[in-house]
Amino acid sequence: MAAAAGGAARGRGATSFQRRAGSRLAAVAGTRPSVRHGQLLLSSGLPSLDCVLGGGVAVGTLLLIEEDKYSLYSNLLFKYFLAEGVVCGHDLFVASANEHPDDILKELPAPLLDDTYRNELGEEAPAVKSDDFQDSMKIAWRYQNLPKIEASPTSSTKFGHYYDVSKTMSAELFQSIKWHSFYLPEELSLQPKMKTCNMNGAYTRLLQSIQRIIYQEGFNGSDPQKKQKNILRIGIQSLGSMFWGDDICSSDTPEDIHSLTKFLYVLRGLLRKSLSACIITVPAHLIQNKAIMERVTNLSDMVVGLESFIGSERETNPLYKDYHGLVHVHQIPRLNSLICDVSDTKDLAFRLKRKLFTIERLHLPPDLSDTVSRASKQDLAESAKLLSSGCGAMAIGKKHLDF
Repeated sequence: MAAAAGGAARGRGATSFQRRAGSRLAAVAGTRPSVRHGQLLLSSGLPSLDCVLGGGVAVGTLLLIEEDKYSLYSNLLFKYFLAEGVVCGHDLFVASANEHPDDILKELPAPLLDDTYRNELGEEAPAVKSDDFQDSMKIAWRYQNLPKIEASPTSSTKFGHYYDVSKTMSAELFQSIKWHSFYLPEELSLQPKMKTCNMNGAYTRLLQSIQRIIYQEGFNGSDPQKKQKNILRIGIQSLGSMFWGDDICSSDTPEDIHSLTKFLYVLRGLLRKSLSACIITVPAHLIQNKAIMERVTNLSDMVVGLESFIGSERETNPLYKDYHGLVHVHQIPRLNSLICDVSDTKDLAFRLKRKLFTIERLHLPPDLSDTVSRASKQDLAESAKLLSSGCGAMAIGKKHLDF
């Protein structure tokens, strides 16, 4: 009786709670849960951009890329996002109005192995190290023990892959994924006229195509019997341009002034209730009405602008000789929190190396020695004024900084 009573007491004190071995969020390939807000993250294809965005692109969110003047570097980010989806086995949806999606997929960069990436980064290291030993810079003793600052914003844990822009992805990698295309000229030939809800006909067709794929392929969770979950990566190129039949880039008072904002509003609703993420490039420098661009920014979760130095005064400026453009982070998502982390979103620049495209922290060069002419020093001081966000202290007047 005593043993039975003791067993009953232990039974009453026991709990039925059991810790789960793993999280459901981590079950999807190519994703990881965020340690900040618990949201499921996927890589943008550029690890340095993932770090700037708070660890990656959250599932169900929209990443807006403001194109540079010649759309050279924005197309690289666009292809990085799609290439990461191919390597991770995600489904793709590629939409364009001027370039056929088949041609875009054929030009995706080839993935780099970890050893190859280390070799690419270490090519210039021996030469630089030998120069440092021969002509070492003497600095003040109080600065010698300070920790070194990483040039590129990176995370402590490996997430995402690296890609070689000089090579294209092999056709064998596309055999294991599903991809869908939307080419506007082909869609217009099927149904010449379509306009509903005071929205551009091209945007209406695009929304219907995205909605059909999300529901038919089960990305909205409508098929609970599907054991293997997957992610849908949506890429839309040059949205808002004249190729899409929108006149916001050619007129200050366009006819369909709300078409683009309505499209983004409905698209975000589709993304929020599905396992999908979207990247959109927009020619922001061509949009005449800045109020429209402000609404577009507010309807996006993440907004990153690229400012290329091609054809500008900064291309020959000695301050920017190591870079090809600036990165402006206009908006970071606030997921499950009231504030967002913006510690790594200032003073960013990008450069295109022989094989790699990287985002780095913008550093001003050190002060020149006394052997350099006074005119060169004044030119550098004047050039420092061109920094949009600033890198520490700014030059005042025509005086250079004294270190």
